[in-house]
Amino acid sequence: MKQRTQLAAIAAAILVLAAGTVLATPTAAKSSAAAPASVVLEYKMPTGRVLTYQDKSEGSEVTEVMGQSMDTQTANTSTVTFKAKGLKDKNFLVAVTIDDMTATVASSAQGDMSPDMSSVKGKSFDMVFSPLGSEIDVAGAEGITYEFVTGTRSVAPGFKMFFPDLPGKPVKIGDTWNSSDGVEEKMGEVTLRIDVKSVHTLEGFETVDGMECARVSTQVSGTVTGAGSQQGMDLSLTGTTKGKNVWHFAVKEGIYVKSVSDTTTEMSIEVPAAGMTIPSTSTSKTELKLASKQ
Repeated sequence: MKQRTQLAAIAAAILVLAAGTVLATPTAAKSSAAAPASVVLEYKMPTGRVLTYQDKSEGSEVTEVMGQSMDTQTANTSTVTFKAKGLKDKNFLVAVTIDDMTATVASSAQGDMSPDMSSVKGKSFDMVFSPLGSEIDVAGAEGITYEFVTGTRSVAPGFKMFFPDLPGKPVKIGDTWNSSDGVEEKMGEVTLRIDVKSVHTLEGFETVDGMECARVSTQVSGTVTGAGSQQGMDLSLTGTTKGKNVWHFAVKEGIYVKSVSDTTTEMSIEVPAAGMTIPSTSTSKTELKLASKQ
């Protein structure tokens, strides 16, 4: 019984932490901005530009095991700086520095499971992304790792879907565009994959911190799959995720300014050797803001 409970608690922590990668601020002073007929949204990263982002997320997961309910709570924060180094094949080459990163994980079954994140603080890597927000190369982040109860984890998945995808055409209020993303994460002996589809709608324009911003609402839906083993027992994970993300993009400056997202994930964890099917429901809220720009 103890082994099964520990396995379920670890799996719950896997899901809650993973939910934070699906989507990415305290509301700044803002006002309505005049609506242009149409706009072209593109990222701009002139050489030397420095953007620092801060984000925080909170998650909760309830897992049912043999009639008993277990709760896992998480809280994560990070401060990350992007410095433009120039162009690489018409895309942006940036140096990314992890200024700070924290993670707190508390389980009703396992107690405090928080990882030590000191190994990633101050680390840097190069990243390439396109003017439309496609993360082309994040390989440099793969080697930046920390230890968790499930094994060694990389920070790379958190950067593979960092920037919202832009439409690649002029848009006006009410227009929509679609995008899709996928990210795979190796967590010790468990591999998790998240695939999402997003429908973005340009809702209007607002002035945020002196910048005229497009306000975009994104509806997200996707699937979560995974397989591996914990404590010598094979397991598989399947589920669905859905959520909403409201984000602001400075039109003239070409800068991602802030976002607020809410996500709900329904999962089923199969453990054949124990004859168990473990259902779980997780919710998370993530807030991101541009803390400074140079």
